[in-house]
Amino acid sequence: MATQHDIALTRALAELPGPLPSSGVIHVAIPHASRFTIVGNHLTQHAELSLVAIGIGVHIQSLPTGSEVGIKALASRFTEGETRIAAALRELEAHGYLHRTRVRLANGRLVTRTVFCNQPGAALRGGTAVTPVPLVAPAPVPAPAPLVAPAPVLVVAAPAPTPPPSPSPEPTPVPEESHPPVRVPSRTAPKVARRPLPRPRELTPELRQTASAILAGLRSHAKELVLSEDDVEALVPGVAAWLERDAHPDTIRHALTTELPQPPKHPAKIVKHRLTVLLPPPLPGAQELAPVRRALVIPLQNCDGCDRAFRATAPGHCRGCRNEPTVTAA
Repeated sequence: MATQHDIALTRALAELPGPLPSSGVIHVAIPHASRFTIVGNHLTQHAELSLVAIGIGVHIQSLPTGSEVGIKALASRFTEGETRIAAALRELEAHGYLHRTRVRLANGRLVTRTVFCNQPGAALRGGTAVTPVPLVAPAPVPAPAPLVAPAPVLVVAAPAPTPPPSPSPEPTPVPEESHPPVRVPSRTAPKVARRPLPRPRELTPELRQTASAILAGLRSHAKELVLSEDDVEALVPGVAAWLERDAHPDTIRHALTTELPQPPKHPAKIVKHRLTVLLPPPLPGAQELAPVRRALVIPLQNCDGCDRAFRATAPGHCRGCRNEPTVTAA
């Protein structure tokens, strides 16, 4: 069996156009006739999603509408635990692929409604909702077409006896594709630019020393996070930015060592990603926390002498009426 498989693979590679690359993957692409799902490269090659999140996203997109995609349902299907599956679902939800809302049914029961978007950000175009399409490729359904002359049909099965021709043959309808052709996305889709590592306003010697100590001591809290000296030197500005924003060292360690992927293949990349996307905002100062002072508005009063309007805190006379006796006496 292995020899036949190798021979078939060799023949398939020989039919590929152009010279084969010396390294890297070689695609033997055979078109699917049934049971296939179209998945965008923006999901399969996402720069910020983990491999578990990408796999679960592709799996959910291949399921028919109404399938159970909760944490327990996915954990019973795959070998990953509930913690990793829950973290992957949160990643898909953060990037707009997954939407989970609580809705109340007609009988008063609260349920979780899960919606998966194959193209985040494109659910609404121009204020008009886009009609959702089924996630599983449906079988082509023949649609009625204008009557045309009969055309020859290629039959793969065993030949059947041909009926005698009728004196006046009626034209037979020719089935047409009910769905427009699907555009296959390019393999060289543009990649989303990654956010740079945060940096402090001023990298003082005290910040550098504290940041280096935090990074070097991560392996004491998570044995998987073993960083080299070059990695520590490159990640020092990111930790210094956290310290500059008054983040406690224990807070930084907890953010960098909680719920790590198993096994972590690139510890330095994991630390850099978390330092970048989990950066807390600066603490508000005294001015931001001070109560807003409202300007004092002096009300309008009617003068008791001339009935003109003037601003004062209490009823009385306007300035002209108050100065009138003095002018008369002069």
